[in-house]
Amino acid sequence: MINLRYPIIEDAEDFFRILIEGRFEFYYATIPESIELEREWIKRREYKRANNLEYNYSIIYEDAVIGGCNIKIFQDSPHVGEIGYFIDRNFFNRGIATEVVKELENIAFNDLKLIRLEIRMDPRNKASERVAIKNNFKKEGLLKKVMKFENNYYDNLLYAKINEE
Repeated sequence: MINLRYPIIEDAEDFFRILIEGRFEFYYATIPESIELEREWIKRREYKRANNLEYNYSIIYEDAVIGGCNIKIFQDSPHVGEIGYFIDRNFFNRGIATEVVKELENIAFNDLKLIRLEIRMDPRNKASERVAIKNNFKKEGLLKKVMKFENNYYDNLLYAKINEE
């Protein structure tokens, strides 16, 4: 149903549109101010991969870019990664996020050889919590004031899965 691939410069317009139009109420990342800044962000992804910092992907559905996702590697614990994703609102409630997380888990455990994979979300983000549960991630707790964004602090639920191989 979906495919993941490394982002290419041509994805910048789609990413920018999705992030600007999305009005994601629980998305705590800076949204670029222009398509050119989005292109610059994409260019920096190769460096992030080469240095085992972060692995970003474009989400492709029916030959169109409908979002982005990533696995961020914890630098003080390089056996641990954290999943993040955003999806075009026009594609909500189709099981796409669940499929994206399943594919990221496969990459994390089989290709990157991570031992632990986490998903963190705002406690009010019930859709992301359902995605974690559907993918058999286990709730480990509530991290109080762990996320700082635009001078505000936010709680996150912590879900995790261990590679038992």
